[in-house]
Amino acid sequence: MEESSREDRCKVSVEMTRHFREEIPRVVDELVLSCRRTDCFDHVGPEPIPSREYVIEIIHRIQRLLYPGYFIRTRLDEVNLSYYFGQEATALFENLSEQITLALRHDCIRHDLPCIQCEERGQEAAINFMRELPMLRGILGTDVRAAYTGDPAAAGYDEIIFSYPGLFAVTVYRAAHELYEQRVPLIPRIMTEYAHTMTGIDIHPGARIGESFFIDHGTGVVVGETTVIGNRVRLYQGVTLGALSLPRDAGEQLRNKKRHPTIEDDVIIYSGATILGGSTVIGARSVIGGNVWITESVPPDTRVILKRPELVFTGNAG
Repeated sequence: MEESSREDRCKVSVEMTRHFREEIPRVVDELVLSCRRTDCFDHVGPEPIPSREYVIEIIHRIQRLLYPGYFIRTRLDEVNLSYYFGQEATALFENLSEQITLALRHDCIRHDLPCIQCEERGQEAAINFMRELPMLRGILGTDVRAAYTGDPAAAGYDEIIFSYPGLFAVTVYRAAHELYEQRVPLIPRIMTEYAHTMTGIDIHPGARIGESFFIDHGTGVVVGETTVIGNRVRLYQGVTLGALSLPRDAGEQLRNKKRHPTIEDDVIIYSGATILGGSTVIGARSVIGGNVWITESVPPDTRVILKRPELVFTGNAG
């Protein structure tokens, strides 16, 4: 009797599953129809588009070239150094030029632009980027040293390169910025938003950042597109270098104009500080305390802090 009851339940379960699965074709038809609506977003058509997954692979390949020996499973020494760089550089050129070509062709077709020889332009942009790799290695060396100097908890350079989210975000930003300067569409923003996803640090590839830059801890840091940061600047977690609130119709009007602050050399900005506006300049060697809100310029050698709040202590906390 029990066996018969179990078989009946199984038959009901199978029938129920069949009933639900029969709904799938109708859902598929509705999804196809939704691609014809103007209020939904999709990329269905003949124009190509870069692959986010490939761009992420490119980031890690760039990382292996900028920090040779750190992010590989095999040992790297003088015997195989040239082979290592040759293999990695060749693969980077092929992958990067292909993704840049797709990004350029996508813009050309979708926006009906004049032909710019996308494949040739993609290869040119890729090799131009690769020519900057030795320079990037040098400036990232100053960032690593700044992290070590600025953080007493750092046990050594290896720890910083392997594990500091601030350095990873800055590394990706510096690579993306070189592509941004070449006006490569889409890819620089994919790169920095991947770093944002991984670290909580949001640096727009259009920002200009000098050498020896250090983000300590880093979660919640925002650096806007037109921000200019000098040399030897240090930021702590939760710092926002942003734009003032804009009316809804001001997007196109203010696009490509300076909307974010300028931070001069040797400035320290502590956690939670918010600095807004394209005309706001934080003068050299200034110290900005935690949780302050600044929308006007600060002279050089200035310390800005909140007035000490009044703390109230009461007994019997339990």
